[in-house]
Amino acid sequence: MTFTPADQPPVPVTGGETAATTATGADEPPKAAASYIWLVTFANFGVFMALVTPIAISLAIRVEQLAPGNEEYLGYVTGAGGIAALLAAPLFGMLSDRTRSRLGRRRPYLIGLTVVGVIALLVLAEATSILVLALGWILAQIGWGSMMTLLTASLADRLPESQRGRVSALGGVVSQLAPVAGALLAGGLAGDNFLLFLVPGAVGIVGAALFVCLVHEPDSRQLPAAGPVTVSALARTYVFDPRQSPDFAWNWLGKFLFMSGLTFSSTFTAFYLAARLGVTVDEVSGLVAGIAGGSILAAMAGAVGGGFLSDKLRRRRVFVLAGACVFATGAVVMALSPSIPLIIVGAVLGNLGIGVFSAVDQALMLDVLPARETEAGRYTGIYGFANTPRSPWPAA
Repeated sequence: MTFTPADQPPVPVTGGETAATTATGADEPPKAAASYIWLVTFANFGVFMALVTPIAISLAIRVEQLAPGNEEYLGYVTGAGGIAALLAAPLFGMLSDRTRSRLGRRRPYLIGLTVVGVIALLVLAEATSILVLALGWILAQIGWGSMMTLLTASLADRLPESQRGRVSALGGVVSQLAPVAGALLAGGLAGDNFLLFLVPGAVGIVGAALFVCLVHEPDSRQLPAAGPVTVSALARTYVFDPRQSPDFAWNWLGKFLFMSGLTFSSTFTAFYLAARLGVTVDEVSGLVAGIAGGSILAAMAGAVGGGFLSDKLRRRRVFVLAGACVFATGAVVMALSPSIPLIIVGAVLGNLGIGVFSAVDQALMLDVLPARETEAGRYTGIYGFANTPRSPWPAA
């Protein structure tokens, strides 16, 4: 099994229609081997499953066990973890950018964060109080959440423009499949706290281990020294100047606004359907589950179609705009629908748009990433700020 080395750094893109103006030929890294693409995709699947399964079901089960009748504690626990993830991802991205080691820049942190993630799952499984559960979830977000940022940084290190759309599309498929697989696993393991957290975590461990062991990362000790990590350097980790990186700033803002709208729609879907149909929230649970199943398929189709077509046509922005418009159309159809069939149509349209937008928007981010050779980890961490917290399920 061979892998394409990341010896040739890509040239940063600074403006215009990204795919049309990105440098080609010798100025770009060579095409990544199929083996690398599948290994990074499986690593993302495993990490996503380890992190998302607790959000989907496992944390709720543990909160009910530790504090029956206090469902609000789940919000406190997930909120604390979300804050930790926001702080940790750019930090580890920045540290990996500056690391000079025989193992390269990213691999030492992938190994260390995997260990942190495993410890976190053990704490979650054996927690004796809500406070300990919250500590475990904070560690899980630091470990598994930061690994997602480093895997994205690896894509920035290795992928030429011609492959970014399709690889982002595979990531979009993973983001839909992992929650389903995790929920199915958790549903069968609900009686055993240890297995409830460790089995999904084992998939994450395997994915990370295969990536670390089989994907070669060049020795980074010969790279120019990055300078000491000072207080000012730490402070700069979380901010950037939009005037110097306008394309990245617009990309970030668009992602933030889109995800904010998605958060509202996915959070209150069940309440909306109950009010619209004149029934209780419990009575629409079956409908929500059915819509979610169809929506997952639509989101996967949108991700694959949008990602692959954006590479083939060498255009990104038109797909990002189209995805946002399709999502908005679906939301309007749902809001005005007088019947269940039209509500389902609106939900499917909305998630088709989500799939297109999410896959191509990540590819666009990789195209316009500032300081790709020296600060890819930090900027991919900052990009993660735009992903406002939401349910792992598609918007029903």
